[in-house]
Amino acid sequence: MATEKPDLIATDASAGTAENPADTNEVVYFEGSPALRGSLGRLLACGILGAGFTVGGAMLRSEGWWVPAVGVVLAVATIAIPIVLIRSVRYRITSFRIDYERGVLSKDIDTLELWHVEDLTFHQSLLDRVLRTGTITVLSHDETTPRLLLQALPNPRPVFEALKQRIITVKRQRGVIKLDAG
Repeated sequence: MATEKPDLIATDASAGTAENPADTNEVVYFEGSPALRGSLGRLLACGILGAGFTVGGAMLRSEGWWVPAVGVVLAVATIAIPIVLIRSVRYRITSFRIDYERGVLSKDIDTLELWHVEDLTFHQSLLDRVLRTGTITVLSHDETTPRLLLQALPNPRPVFEALKQRIITVKRQRGVIKLDAG
């Protein structure tokens, strides 16, 4: 089973600072899958549906021995599929880019360079605050990934703060300036 790394991982002492334009060491801020606790509602609904399959199969056992067995198989699949789908998503957030990997049988990886990022938003509902998860939305000028949702991130606030500062630094290093249309 994959382990999540909920804490900010930015302890590389050899990495440069915001004032050092020769900052070439890549620091990993987060690497892992969304937290299962961040999808508690979906998992609870699938658990109830799975229990319904089991109870339904048990009630129809007079139809044959195979009916309860099918009910149990459907219950297990109903619970397992959302967990596999959640775990098939991986984020790698570093000081230069965000990699978004997804897929069960085949894999797709999108890379978003931080200098393309236009805006970041952070959302944490009351339940997210209790469960210590949250969502970071990344809006960018990247053609393939203009809007990237980093959902159910464990301990998301330090990652959000690090990204905000790092985006400014990367844009300064590349000489990217923002022009207002008005």
